[in-house]
Amino acid sequence: MFKCIALLKCKVGLSREAFIDYYETRHSALIRRLLPGILEYRRNFVDREGMFVFDGAGPIDFDVVTEMWFADRAAYDRFLAKASEPEIARLIAEDEEKLFDRAVTRMMIVDERGANAIAQSDPAVGPRNGDDEPAQVT
Repeated sequence: MFKCIALLKCKVGLSREAFIDYYETRHSALIRRLLPGILEYRRNFVDREGMFVFDGAGPIDFDVVTEMWFADRAAYDRFLAKASEPEIARLIAEDEEKLFDRAVTRMMIVDERGANAIAQSDPAVGPRNGDDEPAQVT
């Protein structure tokens, strides 16, 4: 699997509720319709009341962490090529202008690792079940 993450900021003047509603009901549907190959598409909306930030840390300048998974790099490259087509790019940009502060949008490829991967490569961690808890040893 191949994954990318986008850090996206809500457009000024849009309430959190309106932001989430539009993203979930309109924008995500548009992206799924226009762009091929997305196997999984998750939106993680920041809850500022539950944040923990160290003293001196910079501000969190995004409101949602969007995750997209693709079968492989070739599928991701097809996704980017389609997103770059002039008509597709125009439709996405017009919709994003209603939702995001596009000036601070960041999207990156990530090398996703998980507890199962760690347990397999580090015997000190020991076996784990799928819930990221130590497996019961009998």
